[in-house]
Amino acid sequence: MPNSYNAVIKQDADWWIGWIEEVPGVNCQEHTREELLETLRVTLKEALEFSRREAMDAAVTDYEEELVTV
Repeated sequence: MPNSYNAVIKQDADWWIGWIEEVPGVNCQEHTREELLETLRVTLKEALEFSRREAMDAAVTDYEEELVTV
């Protein structure tokens, strides 16, 4: 099931800039709205994958995974 996140986007002169509300550090800028949304998707996916790997590396061994919904 895909997750949904909120992107805050705006045009600033010749640039479109945006942030993902729920994930600090995921922000991008592009020349078009469509490019911005695609770059935010890619950057968000990379950030989530990195965070997941980092968490699993910190746990090292003998851990279990549990799905948490809000």
